[in-house]
Amino acid sequence: MDDKAKKALIEEAKHAQEVAQDVALSGAYIYPFKGIIYFAYHKDLWRPLLSQVGRISTLGLSVTGTMFFFTYVPQVAIMSFTSGPFAPISAALLILSESSTITNFLSRSFLLEEALTDTFDGTLVARGHESLVAEGRQIKPKAGRDAIARLGKMVKRPLAQLKPQALLHTLILLPLNFIPVVGTALYAYAQGKKLGPVAHTRYFQLKGWGEKQKDAWVEKNRGAYTGLGIASFILEMIPFASIAFSFTNTVGAALWAADLEAARR
Repeated sequence: MDDKAKKALIEEAKHAQEVAQDVALSGAYIYPFKGIIYFAYHKDLWRPLLSQVGRISTLGLSVTGTMFFFTYVPQVAIMSFTSGPFAPISAALLILSESSTITNFLSRSFLLEEALTDTFDGTLVARGHESLVAEGRQIKPKAGRDAIARLGKMVKRPLAQLKPQALLHTLILLPLNFIPVVGTALYAYAQGKKLGPVAHTRYFQLKGWGEKQKDAWVEKNRGAYTGLGIASFILEMIPFASIAFSFTNTVGAALWAADLEAARR
């Protein structure tokens, strides 16, 4: 049994090393940070976010207040077994993370779908890929450098939505963050591997790819999508800023799609 356990650990370590190497070599993890810079310098891309600020703020405050009211005392009691005298602080940090996750999920599911799609499409238009965006929506005649103003009526709407099971899975894994370094790394990897391909849902739709073609492409570029997902997810873990990073991450994903299209040409 000892030999089997050692062999399993060696194989797992080797697999983790291969994944880390693929992620590092892909360079896709840089795009969420490119998205922040690009978003900052292109004010026309701010409009979809600004149009939703009031609704998002109300939702975030409501979720956070409700979570503290109903779950703070029980979580302090649970955390007292693992954090001792620091349980009140640990519980507060955990609730902020939980509230951020729930707010992000509800916002993406019910408030932000169209705004995020506009941001993705607008970034592609700004990068000169109008023909690709035209596969999913009408494009208005050129009017200055305002990419969002050129977006017309959608003829293809995003197909993928976050599922309740995904929210539950995320909340169950949240306590991993209290294991120093290793726990946070495992948490980010588990979420990033799942969320990376979701960032290009609109791209796959505009390309007209079916499930088999999409799955084959994602598997071929698994390291890149995992890296993109990890970097994006880490940014969206930051309380009170997660929604803003959802938009900059969307810009980053669109920038990668634009570079992929440029490489194909």
